[in-house]
Amino acid sequence: MQGYSGQDVGKTGEQGKQGEEGEHARREFIAELWRRFETLQEWAVHHWPDQQHPLSSADFVEARKELLSLRSPAGPLKQPLQQNEAEPEQGGAQYLDVTPAPWP
Repeated sequence: MQGYSGQDVGKTGEQGKQGEEGEHARREFIAELWRRFETLQEWAVHHWPDQQHPLSSADFVEARKELLSLRSPAGPLKQPLQQNEAEPEQGGAQYLDVTPAPWP
């Protein structure tokens, strides 16, 4: 059994502050990632070697969706968590295909 100590006071406030700082850092990271992705997309469209089949911003839709899913702490593309699924040892699926379709 643990006893109460005065050192425990304020931990909740510190944890909240750390959570806010972590969220701020995560948002800054996502903003920087998005900026770099836009730069990469622009570069790719302008430097694509196959001029008969040029790239456009539409070719990057799926990548944009994945990056936008980082905004949601709930997971990719705001898909609901599947908590009611059986584990493999309980007869559930042993393999879930999460690989995206290949790029054309």
